[in-house]
Amino acid sequence: MVGTLEPPPHSPAGAEGPSSPQRPLLELGHPCEVAAAARMSTQTGHYLKPRPLRLPPAVPESPSRQRRHTLPASEFRCLTPEDAAGVFELEREAFISVSGNCPLNLDEVRHFLTLCPELSMGWFLEGRLVAFIIGSLWDKERITQEALTLHRPGGRTAHLHLLAVHRAFRQQGKGSTLLWRYLHHLGSQPAVRRAVLMCEARLVPFYQRFGFRPVGPCAVSVGSLVFTEMQCSLRDLVSQRRNSDC
Repeated sequence: MVGTLEPPPHSPAGAEGPSSPQRPLLELGHPCEVAAAARMSTQTGHYLKPRPLRLPPAVPESPSRQRRHTLPASEFRCLTPEDAAGVFELEREAFISVSGNCPLNLDEVRHFLTLCPELSMGWFLEGRLVAFIIGSLWDKERITQEALTLHRPGGRTAHLHLLAVHRAFRQQGKGSTLLWRYLHHLGSQPAVRRAVLMCEARLVPFYQRFGFRPVGPCAVSVGSLVFTEMQCSLRDLVSQRRNSDC
């Protein structure tokens, strides 16, 4: 279920062990004491040999600190099962406040990110997930109840389950940017011919801007919520992009 999102306009710190203690430096005393010590060493025939200063080994930076130094300012990438918890938290924030439930539970999120991570995309700003899309393959003309939880590897249709934007980044066009990138990502996969989704009626104009067209009421409902099913030809999108030199 795509909707209630944006209408139109862990790495644990590495353990750092204790540093090796430095050898104490020789303290010089009164000049007379120093001279007496020199005479004693001469009489006994033992000379103080200079020792090289040994510094403690450098403690490597923890992985989390290294990661912060190399995080890109903005990154679009496919999601992985390791992202599931962060994805679910963002989903809860985006949907529960509006509809009172989540389209996918944590196990279902992890299920799709394990079976078909290439059909997902997350937008990260300095390592923070701010928006995401999760999809799977479907092999029938219209969306059915089964499509909500199944991935059909032989299907030619990408079913968009979720599009969510963190509340702090809404009304900034981030949902639109992510959806454009995602659709063109799908268009680069020869096996995927079209994309389908179900949304509330108020969001139909939003998705029409991206080439989706309504095909009628969706056979799936959630509680009192009813949805419109929408489809988009990815071939048309690829052709539009080629003709516009984007």
